[in-house]
Amino acid sequence: MEANNWIKPSNIKIRLMNFSETTKKIHWATSTTPVGYAQAVEFMETRVSQIQAGEASELIWLLEHPPLITAGTSAQKNDLLQPERFEVFQSGRGGQYTYHGPGQRVVYVMLDLRKNGRDVRGFVRKLEQWLIAVLADYGLAARRYDDRVGVWVDRKPDSEAKIAAIGIRICRWISFHGISLNVDPDLSHFEAIIPCGISHLGVTSFKDLKIPTTMIDVDTVLKDRFIEKFGEVETCEPPQI
Repeated sequence: MEANNWIKPSNIKIRLMNFSETTKKIHWATSTTPVGYAQAVEFMETRVSQIQAGEASELIWLLEHPPLITAGTSAQKNDLLQPERFEVFQSGRGGQYTYHGPGQRVVYVMLDLRKNGRDVRGFVRKLEQWLIAVLADYGLAARRYDDRVGVWVDRKPDSEAKIAAIGIRICRWISFHGISLNVDPDLSHFEAIIPCGISHLGVTSFKDLKIPTTMIDVDTVLKDRFIEKFGEVETCEPPQI
């Protein structure tokens, strides 16, 4: 695969969802087949503009990507250890190198921070707290740190590992990109990068921690805990890409 592809305007045709003008609830959509990264970003950019203009509802979009690597705005070239292993996209989100692939729940959060105090750091903390609450449902004592974004759990008594990554972008106070939670991905794929620039700590997943669950079950908990922290949602059809 050719590496280091920049996302450029394309002729991809995206059929946008129909939105209710009568509801102020956040829309919640789940794609059941893998979504290409470039197509997902193109959709999000369009949706963000619509939200900012008051033409569409806020949206939480759950999906999986084919195996790929994204480079955030702080990515360091030396952290890409196997540049030819997976397709690499330069992304406008914050953060460094991240792997996405099957078995990982990606959640793109297109939310209006004008309703949430225009506090970017507070918003990131709220996303981390959401994930921590989700993991608590599975008996995991997850935590966040002020000096490294993401959510961490004990992998062994004497070590910890990242189970969820966060990388967002804000455009005119509308967020996009989002979070990734490792349910059952191939953890060997993370060997292609130094995840988020942290070499001395590893990554883990529900499966790696021997916690039995399914993507559907995780999605249910994600929704329940999201409602507690962000408000009611309305289920809708996923983007038709």
